Amino acid sequence: MSKSLYDILDVPETASQSEIKKAYRKLARQYHPDINKSPDAEEKFKEINGAYEILSDEKKRSQYDQFGDSMFGGQDFSNYSRSHNDIDLDEIFKSFFGGGAGGFGGGRGNFGGGFGGFQQERNLDIEQKIFITFRTSLVGGKESIRLRNGESVDINIPQGIRDGEKLRLKGRGEKSGGRIGDLFLIVNIQPHPDYVVDGDDITKTVQLPLHTALFGGEISVETLQKDVKIKIPAGVKNGQKFRIRDGGLYNRKSKITGNLYLKVEVILPKIDTLDPTLVKIMEDKLPKEL
Repeated sequence: MSKSLYDILDVPETASQSEIKKAYRKLARQYHPDINKSPDAEEKFKEINGAYEILSDEKKRSQYDQFGDSMFGGQDFSNYSRSHNDIDLDEIFKSFFGGGAGGFGGGRGNFGGGFGGFQQERNLDIEQKIFITFRTSLVGGKESIRLRNGESVDINIPQGIRDGEKLRLKGRGEKSGGRIGDLFLIVNIQPHPDYVVDGDDITKTVQLPLHTALFGGEISVETLQKDVKIKIPAGVKNGQKFRIRDGGLYNRKSKITGNLYLKVEVILPKIDTLDPTLVKIMEDKLPKEL
């Protein structure tokens, strides 16, 4: 072995048990795979753990000082058990995450200065995009969502949810050290070809026959929530809007629902489909200027 156990723990050969323990704790926090995501962290942590197993035991340390690496009989020293005499990883991480384990600073996120002021636990929350229809965002409802792990779950989509909002699934995040994070679903709303969103209001274009536009009448319009009937006055203009109160998006903050606007698009008939007599009259009688 090219590197001694003392070098691995970065202590001199004359180090006391207290110094060895302190060095081990510092390195264990630094290289634990749940904290350190570098590719070699797991192997380094295993090496540190094995070195401490030997040097923390006075009998094993004495044998190592006398025989060096030959005491392992050709084995990798880091394969030694982690069941130390007076400290183990459970003790470290009880103090690391929960607080109160003796001699380790006592508080959650407080390591008595031994970890360069580390004050935050690893974030175990994860995020995932989901896609819902515009109708679902408008009226709400239950959606079946496939998670990253392949599992399908039913979630309730609140009425009036907006693009980019997040829904939390508690306890569906990553797990570590007895803790578990949450899964946040980032909502992406698929646009609808018939509707334009403007804040809480939505607009739908409605095609209107020329006859109705000229002489008025009643039309029925199918919307995402229900069919509505509106009265069209004679002489309606192209682009004119009719309001359907509370037909828009529900605002969960203000508790107010926006409006639905039906925008008129007057459709002109094709001349070749009209009665020739009518065409002649229109050609002669219709004003040529505004």
